[in-house]
Amino acid sequence: MAAPVQVEAVVASEVEGRPRRRGRRGARASHRRQSFGLFLTIVPFLVLVFLFSYFPLYGWIYSLYDYRPARGLGGSEFVGLQWFRMLVGSPTQVQQILQVMANTLAMSFLGIAASVLPLAFAVFLNEIRATWFKNLVQTLTTLPNFISWVLVYMIAFSMFSTTGMVNGTLENLGLIDEPLKFLDSDQHIWLKMALWGIWKTVGWGAILYLAAIAGIDQSLYESAKVDGAGRFQTMWHITVPQLMPTFFVLLMLSIANILNNGMEQFYVFQNAFNREHIQVLDLYVYNIGMTGNNLSLATAISMLKSVISVVLLLSVNALSKRVRGTSLV
Repeated sequence: MAAPVQVEAVVASEVEGRPRRRGRRGARASHRRQSFGLFLTIVPFLVLVFLFSYFPLYGWIYSLYDYRPARGLGGSEFVGLQWFRMLVGSPTQVQQILQVMANTLAMSFLGIAASVLPLAFAVFLNEIRATWFKNLVQTLTTLPNFISWVLVYMIAFSMFSTTGMVNGTLENLGLIDEPLKFLDSDQHIWLKMALWGIWKTVGWGAILYLAAIAGIDQSLYESAKVDGAGRFQTMWHITVPQLMPTFFVLLMLSIANILNNGMEQFYVFQNAFNREHIQVLDLYVYNIGMTGNNLSLATAISMLKSVISVVLLLSVNALSKRVRGTSLV
């Protein structure tokens, strides 16, 4: 009698197991369909990234030719690595590149040193109790980010040129006899560009930290108040430490992009007086390619810049993984 009972139990378990297996298969199929649907939603963005970020890398081939636009790539002479050898073989070219790299690194390090300002501004802005005043300050400090560098230079010219408002006011007050050369001078040009960059971006950079502050657990502040902590103590011991992970991520990204200063700001502010110390790497590539009409050499320099940027990104990513335990990419 025991054997038939065991057989019936085995058969019943198999019958019960079939629907479960079918249910698992159905769940897996549903999960795959859902994943495929989500993948389709990002396909347009992947296509855009490929078209605007990877497809233009085909242009690196111009660094192997003595490219002349009138002849086209097919009619231009193939020169191999001539332009790369020229970068390290010509003393004049090497000296010029070293000056450009010094300008680029100086601007970048000043920007990195000033990266703490958006954090400090966000912390103090968060402490403003009057909502209308807080919104007003945030709006006024964020607006410069949406002004083009051409308009910024127009503002700078109207205020700080030799015939501008500042010089006119100082002359009328009898404080100076000759106009001060704020724009057409090479003195302190790195600091001037850094200050203009801070004015334009500090409000916009604070938005990310304000969002991070909004996500801080409010029970921490309540506990601090119960313990008798003041406003500055809660700022220093709660708000700032909670913002440190965000700050370090942005700092590492800035270090990885240390050679990417952009060229718009320096292009509009450059002139014959400050060209030597305002010319960063991006502007140097533009001047060689467009003004100097040597697109092949400009492509070679741009390639080296891209390779160095990738190496810096991988190095910073490894450092982040070692120090913070998480990688950036």
